[in-house]
Amino acid sequence: MIIVADNTVPYLKGVAEPFAEMRYIASNEFTRENVRDADALIVRSIDKCTRQLLEGSRIKLITTATIGFDHIDIRYCDEAGIEWRNAPGCNAVSVAQYVLASLIVTARKTGEPLRGKTLGIVGVGHVGTQVERMARAYGLRILRNDPPRALAEKDGSFVDLLTVAREADIITFHTPLTKEGAFPTYHLAGKEFFGQLKKRPWFINASRGAVHDTTALLEAKKSGRVSELILDCWENEPAIDRELLSLTTVATPHIAGFSADGKANGTRMCLEAIGRFFNQEITRIGQVTPPPPACPVIDLDRWGNERIEEAVLCSFNPVTVDRALRETPEKFEYFRNHYDHPHEFGAYTLLHATPAEKELAGTLGFRTA
Repeated sequence: MIIVADNTVPYLKGVAEPFAEMRYIASNEFTRENVRDADALIVRSIDKCTRQLLEGSRIKLITTATIGFDHIDIRYCDEAGIEWRNAPGCNAVSVAQYVLASLIVTARKTGEPLRGKTLGIVGVGHVGTQVERMARAYGLRILRNDPPRALAEKDGSFVDLLTVAREADIITFHTPLTKEGAFPTYHLAGKEFFGQLKKRPWFINASRGAVHDTTALLEAKKSGRVSELILDCWENEPAIDRELLSLTTVATPHIAGFSADGKANGTRMCLEAIGRFFNQEITRIGQVTPPPPACPVIDLDRWGNERIEEAVLCSFNPVTVDRALRETPEKFEYFRNHYDHPHEFGAYTLLHATPAEKELAGTLGFRTA
C-alpha cells in the first residue's frame, strides 16, 4: 500500500510505516507523476486535488487534515470513484481560541469591553459552536445564523443574515466555502451584506478568504461601515491585498486552526479514515500527540486584573504573527509552514484562580489547581 502525504502534516512520520510505504512530498511536488501509483493521499488545504492531478491515478481515497475541503474536486472524485474524507471539527477549539484572543486584543486597543456586546456568528457548525461557547462565557449576546441548520432544526434559535447585519456589534464568519447548492457562501459577505450594517461592527473572517468580497470589504472599512477588522483568511492567498492588510486590527496568515492539538486531531482523523477504508489496524496511532507546552502552568498572581484574559493571551497571542505578516506579507506561506503551533487551553493549568475565575476558566477549557 502506498500513501503520499504532504510533508508538513505534523506528527505523522513513523505512524503509518508499519503497514504502508509512505512518501512525503512538498506541496509543490503534488504532480500527476508523483501520485499516480498511490492508493491514498494525506493532504492539507494548499494541496489542490484537481482532475489534472488525479486523472489516470490508482488513488482510492483522499484524506485532508482540515475542516475545509474546497481544495478537493469533489465532482471529479465522484465521477472517478475516488472517496474523500475531511476532518470536521479537528481544529474547532483552536479557531475559537483565536477568535477570543483576537477579540481581547481588539477590545484593549479600542477600550471597549466585550461584555454586553452582541456577537453574530455566521455558520454554527463545529467551529461556530465553540465560538458561541466561549463568547457566552464572556457575557456576549449571541445571534446564530446558519440556514442549513435552521431549515433542518426549525427550533427558532437562528436568525437571518439581515438580523445579524442590523443588530450585531461583532460579526464572525465560520462557514465552508461553497459556490453551489441552496446556500452558497462565496462572497456571502459582499456589497449587499456590508450595505445592511447598522452598528459599525467588528468584522472577523476565520473561515475561507472568498467568503468575503475584498473589494466590498475595503469599501465598507474605508466608509466606516466596519470599524475593526480581524482577518485570518484572505482572497487570493498567499497574494493578499496589501491595502486590506494595512486597514486590519489583527491580521494573520490563515493560522487560526493551527494549534498543536488541532493539528494532531486532523492527522489522527486522516489515519483513522485510512484505517477504516482499507480495513487496516493502525497500531501506532497513539503516537499522534503533540508535545506538552514549554510552560504548562500559568500563575494568575502574575497579574493584578484581567487575569483570565492574560492567561488566554499566554496560550495564544496573535500580535507576534500579526507583526511579522505586516513587515513581510510576501512571506505569507512561509509563516504558515514555519508556524510555532500554540496549545489549546486544555494544555494549561491555572494557579490561584478565584471561584469566579475558576468557573470562567473551566468553561473556556483551562484546568485549575
